[in-house]
Amino acid sequence: MSKENKIFVSCSDANHFCDKNQYKEASFWEKVKLNIHLIYCKACRKYSANNNKLTKLVKNPKVISINEYEKNAMKERLKQKMNE
Repeated sequence: MSKENKIFVSCSDANHFCDKNQYKEASFWEKVKLNIHLIYCKACRKYSANNNKLTKLVKNPKVISINEYEKNAMKERLKQKMNE
């Protein structure tokens, strides 16, 4: 049986399929193999869950940045402290 037809895959392959799935690049069979692997592999389930969390955080960052005036004021205070 060739590697392409195997339903049970290694953790390395499952992680690769998980990464591809994250970017919507996994084929139907890769998704099937990944889901079968996730049924019996706790470590890969955790990897997949963390991957999903990371994807959500990247898509919806809750980052508050400072405006240009505050940034320049902070730079000036830093320069002053460094010159003391």
